[in-house]
Amino acid sequence: MSEDAFNMSIRKFLKEVGVTSQRKIEEMVREGQIGGEKKLNVRMTLTAEGTGLNHVVDGEIELP
Repeated sequence: MSEDAFNMSIRKFLKEVGVTSQRKIEEMVREGQIGGEKKLNVRMTLTAEGTGLNHVVDGEIELP
């Protein structure tokens, strides 16, 4: 596999993760499942089957 194909494959995966994650968060906010909070603490965990990859990103999203 070429380096370009490898990079494109990673970008495609990350784009899907980003788009679907944003939709889920927006749905939750629209449906009122937040309970009046001003910020949402979030965590994304990346793992890869058959490897030792375990990358965690914590963040905070300001709510409307």
